Amino acid sequence: MYFPYFITYMAVGFAISLAVFLWALDRGQFRDQRRARFLPLEGTPAPPPAKLSRKGRIEAGGLFALACCGLAASASVIVFALTHGR
Repeated sequence: MYFPYFITYMAVGFAISLAVFLWALDRGQFRDQRRARFLPLEGTPAPPPAKLSRKGRIEAGGLFALACCGLAASASVIVFALTHGR
């Protein structure tokens, strides 16, 4: 049976999601909710994005690598389930 693989897969996914959510809370991603709902209504163009610092590039690269690992894990679980299913 491959139920333990799915339970492990779900537990790891939940842990990663929780870690990313806590990281976003720490970085202040959810602070200004009142302003955020009016952003699509503003007619002024957004200022150009600031250049990322070295730390920001490392964080972005780490999140990209984490997303790639998650997609690879998803694909491997699906392939395993399809090839070893009875």
